Amino acid sequence: MYVYDEYDQRIIEDRVKQFRDQTRRYLAGELSGEEFRPLRLQNGLYIQRYAPMLRIAVPYGLLGSHQLRKLAHIARHYDKGYAHISTRQNVQFNWPDLEDVPEILAELATVQMHAIQTSGNCIRNTTTDQFAGVAKDELIDPRPWCEIIRQWSTFHPEFAHLPRKFKIAVNGAVSDRAAIEVHDIGLEAVRNDAGELGFRVSVGGGLGRTPIVGSFINEFLPWQHLLTYLEAILRVYNRYGRRDNKFKARIKILVKALTPEVFAERVAAEWAHLKDGPTTLTEAEVARVSAFFVEPAYEALEDQDAALQALDAEHPGFARWRTRNVFAHKKPGYAAVTLSLKPTGTAPGDITDKQFDALADLADRYCFGEVRTSHNQNIILADIRQSDLFTLWGELRELGFATPNIGLLSDIICCPGGDFCSLANAKSIPIAEAIQRRFEDLDYLFDIGDIDLNISGCMNACGHHHVGHIGILGVDKKGEEFYQVSLGGSASRNASLGQILGPSFAQDVMPDVISKIIDVYVESREEDEPFIDTYRRIGIAPFKERVYAANH
Repeated sequence: MYVYDEYDQRIIEDRVKQFRDQTRRYLAGELSGEEFRPLRLQNGLYIQRYAPMLRIAVPYGLLGSHQLRKLAHIARHYDKGYAHISTRQNVQFNWPDLEDVPEILAELATVQMHAIQTSGNCIRNTTTDQFAGVAKDELIDPRPWCEIIRQWSTFHPEFAHLPRKFKIAVNGAVSDRAAIEVHDIGLEAVRNDAGELGFRVSVGGGLGRTPIVGSFINEFLPWQHLLTYLEAILRVYNRYGRRDNKFKARIKILVKALTPEVFAERVAAEWAHLKDGPTTLTEAEVARVSAFFVEPAYEALEDQDAALQALDAEHPGFARWRTRNVFAHKKPGYAAVTLSLKPTGTAPGDITDKQFDALADLADRYCFGEVRTSHNQNIILADIRQSDLFTLWGELRELGFATPNIGLLSDIICCPGGDFCSLANAKSIPIAEAIQRRFEDLDYLFDIGDIDLNISGCMNACGHHHVGHIGILGVDKKGEEFYQVSLGGSASRNASLGQILGPSFAQDVMPDVISKIIDVYVESREEDEPFIDTYRRIGIAPFKERVYAANH
């Protein structure tokens, strides 16, 4: 992982000092709320329903064990003993006292962490595949490119006050586990006929009030020109993006208004002034950054398939866990393991201080001292010896991390919702728990197979409901909380947006609604056909007929 140099460290420490003084002046009445607002947002601090929320940057989801222990300390001493993993792979604290936030930032600085550009109208945390660097289907490791973008975009003076927030994702594999098509900019690593590396560039994707799947405006951008081309896109957005209406200020609105073709032409015209300029990447610069992401000291191992299958036969629980939570590794004898943060009865994505500490110990003993966060709100140990899997499974069960539900209906993506967020129209967490309790039968869950169920408490779509195979959106109906259901969304390759099923539902019937949707799928699917494929084959009508006949 990237390690700060003395300049990085000094910049972060200076920012902490600045914010400490800004907070002091605000609390002393020397700064108004309006004056303090942009200052706190630049440091990741939101004012939520009951307390401030502090969002900590986790670049491309990579954390060291020393950083996990610091997060545990902060959760214990400055919060209520837990934190939340967000869909941008960041960490959020929901209960810090405002007076303590400068001290929290100072603590983070001691382990090379910060909260800069986790909020506000700037370039946010660049995200990627949680299996970056270990996936068998990987063309390149995207993490060095994420780090190059992070270094370029952090404190970039021209892009500190964009019309609206801005999100970039990078994918380096055949499968798109980074959801690049629903980002403001999505980058996919490709090679041309000559074998040269470049990027396929998507622009104008995003969820929220106006969900749009991005458009590919450049099929092959040579890697040397990555930053100059990104700069051209941002300049066009900065120049033409709307600033009179925040609901129409995202780049997706501009791309749609101009058309992708016209937008691409304007980017090309701007790029003509930037191409081959000072930010053109060199092999030396890419090598410098890539040196922070060298492979760990893997041992020469053989695959343990026979031994693992014998353990499967003896321990059905282990077999289930291995089926859902263990991911094939590019190195023989190793595996990547996803730790579920979705046990029933826990807010999806939440992790306690004790779990942070235990996770740090696991990382040191089993995984070269590193873990990853995913935009699915889970944790990954990416480099586990297959011979350690059974022992690890036992430890994960004790810690509450071993729920064998990755990719299943109960592996719900869920925003904090009305329990915390002042923007929410409705609660999200109770809906997630009610659905999890309805589908606690693991045999049935395994039979249903892969389903993405995403829940958002409002149109800001922090729970990515638009791209859930089943999406749930909290809505306000005359002061009461109701829930709108959509079907057919997908964030993977050839992304799609869900179609609204019909009128919204009261909270107490939501488990029944989801049950009816699943019943239609089970009755209609062809052999081994996933939910999303069945939906695309039969359409929304059979689901609509069943659900509304049952509830009206």
